[in-house]
Amino acid sequence: MLKGFKDFIMRGNVVDLAVGVTIGAAFTALVTSFSDSFLKPLISAIGTSDVPGTVDLGNKNLITYGAFFSAVIGFLMTALVVYFLVVLPMNKLAERRRKGEEPPPAAPSEEIKLLTEIRDALLAGRGVAPAQAPAQRDAPDPAEKNQTAR
Repeated sequence: MLKGFKDFIMRGNVVDLAVGVTIGAAFTALVTSFSDSFLKPLISAIGTSDVPGTVDLGNKNLITYGAFFSAVIGFLMTALVVYFLVVLPMNKLAERRRKGEEPPPAAPSEEIKLLTEIRDALLAGRGVAPAQAPAQRDAPDPAEKNQTAR
């Protein structure tokens, strides 16, 4: 039972998840601090940072739809800042890295494989090893020149 638990904990997914949650919590604190320090004062300078609006249901029960709308506006402002300051630059950087890499060569088609086998069989019939085939195409065999010249 303990071995199974140890295997579960040591699995890469669990460790990656723990790191992601930790980084997410730290990033949440960073975004909240940025929002409280920069965005809310900017919104307050334009108008008010809190949208007024309540409905009294009696017995001290209030529906505070203004607080909800304030939270929505804060979320949208934070999402815009995170997108333009984090996501967009990271996407541009990833795109530059992808452009620098050459795509892996495609696997040869069936026709190419068949032609390679035929070439290798023909070369084997002439007594030439397939590994020597490219060199032979570049520099023809001197014996062949003598046969064609006669």
